[in-house]
Amino acid sequence: MEALTGKIRAVCTSEKRGTEKREVGSAVFIEGEGIEGDAHAGKWHRQVSLLSGGRIDEFNEKGANVENGAFGENLIVDGVDCVKLPVGSVISIGEGDDQVRLRVTQRGKECHTHCNIYKRMGECIMPHQGVFTEVLKGGTVRKGDAFTVSYPDINRPFQAAVVILSDKASSGQREDLSGPKAREILEGNGYEVIETVVIPDDPARIKTELIRLSDGREADLIITSGGTGFSSRDRTPEATMEIAERNAPGISEYMRMRSMELTDRAMLTRGVSVIRGNTLIVNLPGSPKAVGECLGFILGGLEHGLRVLRGNASECARI
Repeated sequence: MEALTGKIRAVCTSEKRGTEKREVGSAVFIEGEGIEGDAHAGKWHRQVSLLSGGRIDEFNEKGANVENGAFGENLIVDGVDCVKLPVGSVISIGEGDDQVRLRVTQRGKECHTHCNIYKRMGECIMPHQGVFTEVLKGGTVRKGDAFTVSYPDINRPFQAAVVILSDKASSGQREDLSGPKAREILEGNGYEVIETVVIPDDPARIKTELIRLSDGREADLIITSGGTGFSSRDRTPEATMEIAERNAPGISEYMRMRSMELTDRAMLTRGVSVIRGNTLIVNLPGSPKAVGECLGFILGGLEHGLRVLRGNASECARI
């Protein structure tokens, strides 16, 4: 696919989170951190935010009259509709050895509190049009700099996220051991684990996290652990099915079949496996032992399915 090109319309920063950013002529980007002096810099996946200038122009035509940085964006770009860039795309700004490189890590975000723009206009474009990146190579970015966008390598390692469902672990009453176990096994099998999240057994929160990780972060695989039993608080399968677009029952059926060879209690686990967009979501039981066993059963067979979802393998029939 041909690389896209564009120009930086504005560079914006702020010293505090939750405030509008202000336009600056240039800014220093630090590898693995973000923009020097900006409130959102840090070792996380949303170091630098981008918004397309065309989207701002459309919004202003409605009478918003917002200034650069008002949505909390660091970079306003022309020539590229940012929100259409897949996660993993690399944005190269400038030329030669001084080139700054950013990698798209998330598209859109949940709005927890409505900003002044939303209160005035009844909408805000950042939650569904904003793009977030991490800094791969630092340097100085200036207003007017040209940039190119290269799409992600289709053969890159699979990205996985781990979601732990536990009231006690999320409140600090118990140490989570399942998350580290899942991460260890996934990374040992070549996956890049982009997030490990520990949340309560709350269906609304479960759905929010699964949607964020599949739609926003575009993980290839999401592993959940916990909430698959008979307790009244065990609602992980139901929450997972509510956000699913397609069912993938064979994965969970196979895990139960293999687990039954170890314990007849395996028939009591209610976990499901589903597809949302290009993301596969698999429910695992809550114990570290079961997490290790179940991942051991399925990881060898998942690669082909994940490649089909990503688009670099085709369905095949074997005779």
